[in-house]
Amino acid sequence: MEEYSLLKKQLAPSLNWKQAHLSLLSLFIIGLIRARSVNLVLVSENFGGFALASSHYKRIQRFLSSFSMDYQQIARLIAKWVLPTDKWLLCLDRTNWKFGQTNINILVLAVAVKGVAIPLFWTMLDKRGNSNTQERKDLMDRFLATFDKEKIKCLTADREFKGADWLKYLKEEKIPFCLRIPVNTQVNNRFRNKKLPIKRLFSLKNGESMVLNSSRKVWGEEVEIACFRSSDDWVIVICNELPELALQNYQERWMIETLFQALKGRGFNLEDTHLHKQERISKLFAVLTLAFCWCYQVGEWRNSVIPIKTKSHGRLAKSIFRYGVEWLRQLFNDIRRFETKVHQFIQLIFRVKPNEKDLLYLFDIKRIN
Repeated sequence: MEEYSLLKKQLAPSLNWKQAHLSLLSLFIIGLIRARSVNLVLVSENFGGFALASSHYKRIQRFLSSFSMDYQQIARLIAKWVLPTDKWLLCLDRTNWKFGQTNINILVLAVAVKGVAIPLFWTMLDKRGNSNTQERKDLMDRFLATFDKEKIKCLTADREFKGADWLKYLKEEKIPFCLRIPVNTQVNNRFRNKKLPIKRLFSLKNGESMVLNSSRKVWGEEVEIACFRSSDDWVIVICNELPELALQNYQERWMIETLFQALKGRGFNLEDTHLHKQERISKLFAVLTLAFCWCYQVGEWRNSVIPIKTKSHGRLAKSIFRYGVEWLRQLFNDIRRFETKVHQFIQLIFRVKPNEKDLLYLFDIKRIN
């Protein structure tokens, strides 16, 4: 059980929580990694120790139902732990599913980092469909109350995040953005005497891109516009600065899709949760994010000494996250054999990167001269 105490000790400086809550959080994070599932029965069975799994299950239930979580503290911890020190490219998107007749819908604001997005803030939507402007503004306001606006390189979002009030808010707050908009959005032609679908402003062949040489009004706001045409789609992006980088910045939005895959079927099977109360799911998502960050960090370290193989099509054989979670699960599921390594992983958890000697030991690599 020493590994839980060590993890609690590492988390304590960043979280102003009672010892009992820190202990449960440490057990919860390791239980999620060992179970690779959010099914609380399976997680509680992986807590270890002499207490019954049913007792652990009740502890989790009490934590999710009655503990008042400070999400700003969680966001600051995540930023300190895994986010780069330079500016952040933000991704805004939703993930949703149904549990019985209950719609579970989570609006997530995350930071794109090396092929995946790291969640910082999220909000539960009490409906099935898209978020509205106020819900998006509230989420962004939480970010702005926690971090300096200067940290934002760009906010990216897909076509569902549209509307005049939303665009006005981003412009007023001076938040850099690259937003994809529907191809039938009405704008003025170059003579500004006629409205037409925005797609008609561009005459492109497959694989070509273009940035308009003058701004246009979209939903009442002056913006720059860029477009890329693929064989089966048009990607039209509006931005408020650096239009020549708009398409490149928007392209990084796909990293949040990789995040959702990692949290769901390719990782922790988030859709397996039987929780349906929004605040409980939100707390579970917070703990899951911490577990995800640890796995991602370990995957990064492991990849730096044992690079992931690249397939013939140029993509990695597995994600950085999966590379990390597989290694941690192997260690935790044979804790008697790998206890020393587990303890060292925990002691190094908030290092930017351990030194080469530590990495060679942690991943069983011998130096080849």
